[in-house]
Amino acid sequence: MFLWYLANQNSFRELSDKFDVSQGAAHKVIVEVLDLTCLLASSFITWPTHCEKRTNAVLFRKACGIDGIVGAIDGCHIRIQASLMTRGKFIDIFTRPPGRVHDSRMLRASPFFETWMQYMGQYKLLGDTAYIAQTYPFIITPKRDNGALTVDDQQLNARISRGRVVVEQAFGRLKCKWRRLRDLSNTRVDIMVKIIVAACALHNMCTGLGEGTCNEHPHGCPREDDENQ
Repeated sequence: MFLWYLANQNSFRELSDKFDVSQGAAHKVIVEVLDLTCLLASSFITWPTHCEKRTNAVLFRKACGIDGIVGAIDGCHIRIQASLMTRGKFIDIFTRPPGRVHDSRMLRASPFFETWMQYMGQYKLLGDTAYIAQTYPFIITPKRDNGALTVDDQQLNARISRGRVVVEQAFGRLKCKWRRLRDLSNTRVDIMVKIIVAACALHNMCTGLGEGTCNEHPHGCPREDDENQ
């Protein structure tokens, strides 16, 4: 029932009809399994070990020709209705604050930003132009095209773009498989945060089981209704 709830946008009335339980029982099951999944999330969303960093760096070197990369960074807007949050696995997530927030501001508000040195060491992330290099020295970003880019600049931008495909595809698969994220309506903000965390944990769990591609979209899932792409 919980997996169906996350993978679809049915109401609790429709959920109770499908599984032949009361709406109250359906809600109780969803909330309890949601809490349990969030407790387990830290087992599936983990920062890479030293050995995994080296492996990731080799894979990114093959993918885009840039050395010392362990991941890519981006933001994904999840539509909500509430009052005033390599293989495509997530290695760190942050789900606050709610509302339309610039990627750069989200990063500055995250616990990761305050302790990035202990996580990154000699390695870096690939990001887009939302992240200013002077503010985020651990992120490699493309140079803005002001009409005067050199051939080397254009080639570097192309390599960064090839490397960042992994995070674009990960967000696409996340929203495609767990369609509840396309529009979180009529629930509390704290529950919305748990739903997002649970979906990311399940994403990593499925990726670890070899379900890293989508049968419906073999060439990449579209990031539908993502106003922050």
